[in-house]
Amino acid sequence: MTECLIQDFTYIKNNPSIDWEKLNNASFLITGSTGLVGSMTVKALLNCRENTTVYALVRNIKKAEAIFAEEINNPRLKFVVADVTDRFEIRDSIDYIIHGASVTASKYMVSNPVETLMTAIKGTTNILEFAKCHNVKSIVYLSSMEAYGVTDSKKDLITEKDLGYIDILNPRSSYSEGKRICECICAAYSSQHNTPVKIARLAQTFGAGVPESDTRVFAQFAKSAINGENIVLHTKGESFGNYCYTADVISALFCLLTRGENGQAYTVVNEETTMRIKDMASLVAKEISNGKSQVEFDIPENSAVLGYAPDSTMHLTSQKLRNLGWSPSYGLKEMYQRMIADWQENSMN
Repeated sequence: MTECLIQDFTYIKNNPSIDWEKLNNASFLITGSTGLVGSMTVKALLNCRENTTVYALVRNIKKAEAIFAEEINNPRLKFVVADVTDRFEIRDSIDYIIHGASVTASKYMVSNPVETLMTAIKGTTNILEFAKCHNVKSIVYLSSMEAYGVTDSKKDLITEKDLGYIDILNPRSSYSEGKRICECICAAYSSQHNTPVKIARLAQTFGAGVPESDTRVFAQFAKSAINGENIVLHTKGESFGNYCYTADVISALFCLLTRGENGQAYTVVNEETTMRIKDMASLVAKEISNGKSQVEFDIPENSAVLGYAPDSTMHLTSQKLRNLGWSPSYGLKEMYQRMIADWQENSMN
């Protein structure tokens, strides 16, 4: 394990916003366990608590074994090989669930909108049915800031109630509209069945723990900076991004498990990181590459097939989550520095 991750798990373990007493001797089901947030949640539980059992729901056992190579012999880690869209059973009792299984690749959303929607709807319904039948104590559903859609540009800060426009006829909307309907399903189960589910609307999450193979924009910026290459934008970069560091997000999820209100949505973001994509590119070129990289634009004629989300001007606020005692600690520059340091230490091992 890298030094950055050791520091991050210590940070989570000592985070005052988490009521760890409620999580003692507990069992957890984590779906989407091979994704960034899911895998970091599993590892955090194994490293922060000595008396928890973690059931990691995975589709590809070989991929899971590679991601959890350092934890593979831990008797408290148990793999459940299943597709979240199918019914599955765990004979042991489950106390807490973090449901993160979702399509995440933009190109796939565009080319396979039906599968994107069905993974969201069937998977979330299955998890909520499981929770209802097994008397689970608390659940967090991982939604996305894309659920906000295109919000009112006149608003300085966007709260959980400020949902905007989504073009439901755009195949790319299978992801954002899927998140919305899953939030609605969560609220319905909470209202009708008293299912103890909370919703976490995640800003874009990165930092230590992101694999170097990641191809998302922030990772591409970092790789260009490391190599002293120009940072190439395939859009005008006018859209505002909202971000949060990996360990800050994981601490928020545990905070919501123990302190969140059932049937409510909470935005997980560090407001200080909000900026235009082109400005983030400039920050990386200047601060991370030390001026070795420059920002250039290469905008394809048919950019829609690449699956980019619509331009957004929203500035999210996490005040509702902060009211529970949570607050983020890492800014955008530190997020890049820690992610790159994590990559470099991994490459040396």
